[in-house]
Amino acid sequence: MLSKVNSSAVVGLDAVPVEVEVDIASQGLPSFTIVGLPDKAVEEAKDRVRSAIRNSGADFPAKRITVNLAPADLPKEGPSYDLPIALGILLASEQLKADIGDSLFMGELSLDGRLRHTNGILSQTLLAKEKKLKRIFLPKKNVKEASIIKGVEVYGIPTLLDLYKHLANQSLISPEKHISLKDYLENESFELDMSDIKGQEKAKRAMEIAAAGSHNILLKGPPGAGKTLIARTLPSILPNLTFEEALEVTKIYSISGLLDKKSIVTKRPFRNPHHTTSHIGIIGGGANPKPGEISLAHRGVLFLDEFPEFPRMVLEVLRQPIEDGFVTISRANGRITFPSKFMLVAAQNPCPCGFLNDPTHECKCAASQIIRYKKRVSGPLLDRIDIHLDVPAVKIEKFQTGHTEKIETSSSIRKRVQMARDIQTKRFKEAKIASNSEMGNKDIKKFCELSKECISLLNSAVLKMNLSARSYNRTIKLSRTIADLKEMKDIKVEHIAEALQYRPRMDII
Repeated sequence: MLSKVNSSAVVGLDAVPVEVEVDIASQGLPSFTIVGLPDKAVEEAKDRVRSAIRNSGADFPAKRITVNLAPADLPKEGPSYDLPIALGILLASEQLKADIGDSLFMGELSLDGRLRHTNGILSQTLLAKEKKLKRIFLPKKNVKEASIIKGVEVYGIPTLLDLYKHLANQSLISPEKHISLKDYLENESFELDMSDIKGQEKAKRAMEIAAAGSHNILLKGPPGAGKTLIARTLPSILPNLTFEEALEVTKIYSISGLLDKKSIVTKRPFRNPHHTTSHIGIIGGGANPKPGEISLAHRGVLFLDEFPEFPRMVLEVLRQPIEDGFVTISRANGRITFPSKFMLVAAQNPCPCGFLNDPTHECKCAASQIIRYKKRVSGPLLDRIDIHLDVPAVKIEKFQTGHTEKIETSSSIRKRVQMARDIQTKRFKEAKIASNSEMGNKDIKKFCELSKECISLLNSAVLKMNLSARSYNRTIKLSRTIADLKEMKDIKVEHIAEALQYRPRMDII
């Protein structure tokens, strides 16, 4: 007898339908065959399914069993097909009778019939909603991840036996309640606060602007100036994720197997790869391509400490994702596109020893060493960074206990950042972009009207600072963010002037 069970496969970030067909022949020697381009994990499902069915109290047919995962030309990977295969065998052997045409099934089985945590659940739940399926059955451990999607009844299944009893109307399982993203945003806490940073008021201002418009920033200064601390404090002032952004980020972390116990990403990601990370680790890839660090930092921050210490090839692969907001990985069996709209935060010393132009320490580097060090980061990559900031060493007076200067906390800065981001969300509602840094040339013309005084200042800056066309546009976008922080509709000359202060200057050796 033949049975069909709806399941799905994750390709890139999205799920595609997979129909699990199970045929039990009345003639032929006993065998168990899986076809449809299965990988090793799917092939091993035969042993897991056989043991799970027997240990759940059902009979495993001693007949010729053929399982087809359709479409047959789509590679199948992972253990999520265990549950639909087991269910198909129970239906085809007539040990269970149920109408499952409106349901989607997935999950890895243990040998005793329990269902284990499975990756990629959110993408598959969104597929069920898109295909107008009414129910989705998945492991109990994945229910929180799936319950944030409205319009689909989510059933958390502890064991194969519980699913059997539910479909046989012996012991019904109640669908899970819908969970709102707001339920996870109430008590957010951060390890570091802006009040922990002594001095560096100019750096704090630059980080506030960068967070408000999701602008790339480069911190340059001597060792011990606080560059790493400033960067690690950035998450405490980032704006909240919108629901759509949270879904995007959660899908990436779900297929990567990196979701936390909450099963949904509520904070903007902060990724800090070591400078020995390969270019595959940065952009993603592999035989079955997985997201890299730039995609794991989507809608969040990619922090590259010791910027020039990264291999030149690794840094150069960042240029296209920074510009386009996505990365396409091509392999022999197809192409997969991952999103990469991240905020780049980089930190570096001014020279190999770190004390070039430092008033208190003597630089011991030769001129040729300094030139080679600076050439490790290419001009085109530096041109894609909106804010170039020198971070000087902090004076010792700032650390003394008697110092009574009032230091602003992250919560007050974050309120201004959130207000500016809300203005951008409303502005770009029809443009389908989230922040000022994502504006293209057409968006700049539409949303960044400049007065004659502003244009005159920019033209003068182009001549004196040798600004490229890209730098020109990035300065305008940065000015738009500065104006948003002051809740001003139009960009003023002072906004342009402040933005120009963050462009790099020619270093004199």
